[in-house]
Amino acid sequence: QVQLVESGGGLVQPGGSLRLSCAASGSIFSIDHWGWYRQGPGKQRELVARITRGGTTYYADSVKGRFTISRENVKNTVYLQMNSLEPEDTAVYYCNAAPDPQFHWGQGTQVTVSS
Repeated sequence: QVQLVESGGGLVQPGGSLRLSCAASGSIFSIDHWGWYRQGPGKQRELVARITRGGTTYYADSVKGRFTISRENVKNTVYLQMNSLEPEDTAVYYCNAAPDPQFHWGQGTQVTVSS
């Protein structure tokens, strides 16, 4: 079973940037789509970005143009570059297969956008 470890979150001011990483304990190459999800306070977990094995990307409208997902199959790692962060981006961020998460969720990484 693949284990997922997210990192890179923190406290950032509006307009700032963060880069999240998701390290998988096993190979991610066999999984076609990987995604970044988030769960804000009092909200359901939502898929915000996903990437195919070939590098095609998809984004939720709320993050399009600000977030960039990428993957390094050799390192079994998926990244999320987040720019122009807004308070509404405050959430715990997770990675998993997408759009149907099939692995146990990691602990996530907290992103807080506040002045």
